[in-house]
Amino acid sequence: MEWRDEGIILGTRKHGETSAILEVMTRAHGRHLGLVRGGRSRKQQPVLQPGNRVDLLWRARLDEHLGTFQAEAIEMNAARLMDSAIAVYGLQTMAAHLRLLPERDAHGALYETLAVMIAHLDDADAAGELVARFELLILDELGFGLDLSQCAATGSRQDLAYVSPKSGRAVSRAAGAPWHNKMLALPAFLQRSGPSADQAGLEDAFRLTGFFFSRRVYEPRGLEPPDARAGFLAALRRHHAAGKAIAGE
Repeated sequence: MEWRDEGIILGTRKHGETSAILEVMTRAHGRHLGLVRGGRSRKQQPVLQPGNRVDLLWRARLDEHLGTFQAEAIEMNAARLMDSAIAVYGLQTMAAHLRLLPERDAHGALYETLAVMIAHLDDADAAGELVARFELLILDELGFGLDLSQCAATGSRQDLAYVSPKSGRAVSRAAGAPWHNKMLALPAFLQRSGPSADQAGLEDAFRLTGFFFSRRVYEPRGLEPPDARAGFLAALRRHHAAGKAIAGE
């Protein structure tokens, strides 16, 4: 068995004295693992870092085997991302979300989105919005997508302010008013014509996605939220706090 594909490295772990198990998100073969012989060498280690984009050759005797990877660098992103706590935690968070999907299932749209994310993840002002939208995409790929396009009660597309915690559908401000204390806030930036995200909007967005991850994904599987997500949100808050301090607010 053999194939060649492009992938983005999600992580590695040691194997034996000199080798490594490489975990990648590929364009056509989904999230995939493979053994890299000599992966802990000085030559290979800089290439096999999370965030790098690589050309991959995978070989195995049978399709269900772990197989071996040969990896060559296409785009070395790791050094740039490692300079930012937001970028490091953001990449770890996205990798944790991708592990919720079945291994080797193709998700071409997720791969392309991940590539765009990595290009901008070290932009602290953009990273929060990007990761929030990535979480919505993961929920959708898992079969638990939220419908934020129109009000569940009236069908209106105007003044959408809430999301029902039961249905995952948007609700307008007027229709949701009697139950506003039981609803989840829908930040304006997640709507198609919404403005850019601010700190309050990001907090609402991650509260929204976090609720549905917990209710529909983590709890049924007996899982805990990834620690990296909490680290990412803490890094975002520090960034916003520093920005306010500089502005004298």
